[in-house]
Order: sequence, then C-alpha cells, then structure tokens
Amino acid sequence: MKTIKVSDIFDVQYGVNLELVNLEECNKDEKDSINFVSRTEKNNGVSTYVRRLSDVVPNPARTLSVAGGGSVLSTFYQKQEYYSGRDIYVLIPKRNISETEILFYAFCIRQNKYRYNYGRQANKTLKELQIPESIPKYWGDINLRRVEELKSVSLNKKKKELETKVWREFKIKDLFNIEKGERLNKEDREPGNTPLVTSKDENQGVAEFIDLESNVHGKRLFTDSISIDMFGNSFFHAGRYFGDDNVHPLIWRDEYKAEINKYINLFVVTILQKLRLKYSYGRQVRLERLNVEAIKLPSKNDVPDWQFMQDYIKSLPYSSSV
Repeated sequence: MKTIKVSDIFDVQYGVNLELVNLEECNKDEKDSINFVSRTEKNNGVSTYVRRLSDVVPNPARTLSVAGGGSVLSTFYQKQEYYSGRDIYVLIPKRNISETEILFYAFCIRQNKYRYNYGRQANKTLKELQIPESIPKYWGDINLRRVEELKSVSLNKKKKELETKVWREFKIKDLFNIEKGERLNKEDREPGNTPLVTSKDENQGVAEFIDLESNVHGKRLFTDSISIDMFGNSFFHAGRYFGDDNVHPLIWRDEYKAEINKYINLFVVTILQKLRLKYSYGRQVRLERLNVEAIKLPSKNDVPDWQFMQDYIKSLPYSSSV
C-alpha cells in the first residue's frame, strides 16, 4: 500500500492555544457553549465546555485535533467548532473527504503513538508522518459505522436477567483449542488490509494492518475467533487476522462449533475480559496458565447454555446493530 505524508492530505496548523484558567467553564447545553479540546486521550479529546469569546475564532469543524505533547498523538475527529489548549494541532483536509476517510486517517495517525513520549513530542515531525494514500475497501464497510447512527433497538424485547448463582465453571481448554500466534518482525511486514493482533487493550488488539500475500508464507491465519493476549485482554475478531506471539487465539472445539455465533462470542469474550484482573507484566497469560484457567458461564444440564447467552446479548440495547 502506497503511503504519503500527513501534510499531503491535511494543512497542519497550531490550534488557538487558550489557557483554560482564563476561560469560563459552562454546561454543554448552554447557548454559547463550545468544546474545549486538550491533550487528553479520553472523551474524544474534550476535557470540558467553555463560553465562546467574541474575539477568538474557533478551530474549524470537520477537522482532526492532534496532541503534540501530553498524551502525544491522541487524534480525534471534531465534528463541531472547538477551542483548544496548548500543543494541540488542527489538521484541515486539503480536499473534500468523507467522514469515513477522516476517521480512518485519525486511526492511522494514532497508530504512531509508540514513536513518542512525554520527552519526545510530535510538533516537529507530525507533518512528515507516513499514512496510507487511500483507505482499504473493507474499512468503511466494517469499522466505521458511526455510533450515533447505530440503532438502539434490541433484537429480543424480552429482558433477560443474569442469574449467576446457577452458573458453573468450565475450563478454557474444554471449550477451546488454545493456539499461539507467531512473531512477525516489523521489518518483514508490508502495509495491507489484514489485521495484526498483538497485546493491547484498545482497537480490538489490532496494532496495524498488513499485507496478506507477503506475510502469509509460514504464518498462520486465524478466522472468526476470540483472542486473549498476555495481559488477559480478550476480543472477538470477525474475519481473518494474524496474531503475534503474545496472543493466544481461542478456537472453539469441534463439538461446539455448530452452536456458536457472533452473539455467543460476544457474551463469552466479555466473561474472558475478567481475567485481566489476574494478570500483569509480572504474571502474564501463557499456555500453561490457560490450560488450567476456568470461567463461569450459564449452564443447562451441565453444558454451556448457548441459547441463554444468545438471547441475553440480543436483549441488550443496540443488539440490532451488532
């Protein structure tokens, strides 16, 4: 995949650089309220709401805000005009691009966070960062249905209660074949459309997207399965993906495959996420530990109650958009 510089797609400008201490905070719904974007990596970069100033022109809407310091390279799409604090850069598209495209580029810029820290800021190199020239075809179809466009309707109107007292323990090895990912050296990866899953607690564990053809030789692909990394972060991946050597893909055992669907995967992965409380840098998830690890699931006649898991997920708000 061909790459270009950030500055080829965006005009990179310094934000309005206001000090919050000199502004009047207010409620979001007040008439003259405006978002105040800071160097935080939470809440889309919006740290509070302040009153507009008659003599300060806001940063324009439909732009990207990028933290040059603090939580370096925290990058967010700002749909509305906004004020910003120190070390915030504003990326203004040079051409008319869709919201799907601009969200994709925000994702790509964030993937460069590992290059920076509090001592190495992005102010001198932001314009030169390499990003894909165009977005992969699958991106708009799979990853960028905007939250506000998702339907809050549930598929099952009958509410389901979690009666955990009747749940029972199942060993992970009795539910899954526990596999292990393989190391893919960075210098051997080519940009592409196939997710590479590694040990991280955001973006479904996806570190980057790499080329399938140039990386597939001798490396195993995993499909429609759950992954758990060395810190206990678990995600369900619909479609094909690579997993590195810090990731254990969990493949449903043959006797259960006919029962499994995306709703059951989402239920089970939520339960698996609780394992994060047990693991850390000093105590990592490894094969020998997974072989003795167990989780509690709804059960019926001493086997997992697949129908209940599916019905429960379908009873939740937004399940019609899963």
